[in-house]
Amino acid sequence: MSKKTNQHKRKIILAGLAAIFVFLFLYFFLYFIYSPADRQHKKTYTIEILKGYSFSQITDSLYGSGLIKNRLFFYILAISTNKAGHIKAGEYELTTLMSPWDILDKLVKGEIKYYEIRIPEDSTLREVAARLASCKLVDKDNFLNTASDQTFLASMGITGPTAEGFLFPDTYKFNHSMNAKDMLKKMVDRFWEMVTPEMIEQAEKMKMSALQFVTLASIIGREAGTIEEKRLVSAVFHNRLEKKMRLQSDPTAVYDMENFQGSVTKSHLKRKSPYNTYLVDGLPPGPIGNPGLDSLKAAINPASVPYLYFVSNNNGTHQFSSSFLEHNKAVLKYQIEKEK
Repeated sequence: MSKKTNQHKRKIILAGLAAIFVFLFLYFFLYFIYSPADRQHKKTYTIEILKGYSFSQITDSLYGSGLIKNRLFFYILAISTNKAGHIKAGEYELTTLMSPWDILDKLVKGEIKYYEIRIPEDSTLREVAARLASCKLVDKDNFLNTASDQTFLASMGITGPTAEGFLFPDTYKFNHSMNAKDMLKKMVDRFWEMVTPEMIEQAEKMKMSALQFVTLASIIGREAGTIEEKRLVSAVFHNRLEKKMRLQSDPTAVYDMENFQGSVTKSHLKRKSPYNTYLVDGLPPGPIGNPGLDSLKAAINPASVPYLYFVSNNNGTHQFSSSFLEHNKAVLKYQIEKEK
């Protein structure tokens, strides 16, 4: 056999081996990019990609968590699709049932993890801060300081001492890429979506500023036992304001007490506080919670009744009275029933 023939055979063999190598490489590469890391067991991992992370750091994080099985193939996938430099920072929830293709697609689209946070009606600013901090979305102190930043508040149309009262009760989606200002703005924007210019105009006709309107609504929200009672409670406070009587609302006496729990006692009603309406005339300097729409509507639409007092009847509703004598009888009646 001639030397030329041998060289030709070697070329054919090398070409064949190269073809087999390319075939096997493509096979395993395609198998990798479309195959989950674990088809049998679903494990969920939260991966945080910070701003400035290199693609190498991102790959190491995914590999270290067991979400991808081959660093090199993941590099090739990202570079060949021109996605390596387009991954967005944020917190991602990824599972071992996701293929590398799905993972990369999610990172490029920026489908970051959101936390659904429900803000209940009449919760206070401190309670909102604690709820967000429990999900590690904010630093509680930083959130409260931001909510007291007068320049920031003015930019959102708030004239009060804090954002209290203007964080509309709703369910929100927040993520770790958002800061305290982002979250506060989202809640305040929702407030201004729900509180119409007509409502503010009605409050002004009733000689209340926007802040006073929200402050009264917050007290109604903390006092009323049911939605049906809110207009009656509103009437009591409007009637008392008109007669220059102090509002004497129990929740105002303990509003600025941090971590208050339990029942309001007589000693609480005597404590010096600018919010304690047993000691100060008129409305307190700002809201004592974040009222819902029913409370806000009740504040500018009180029932047409002469009531000046109300007392709990121990079943979640109240007994309303027009005179102090009637009120004392009601207080005595329900105190006796409570003790039984």
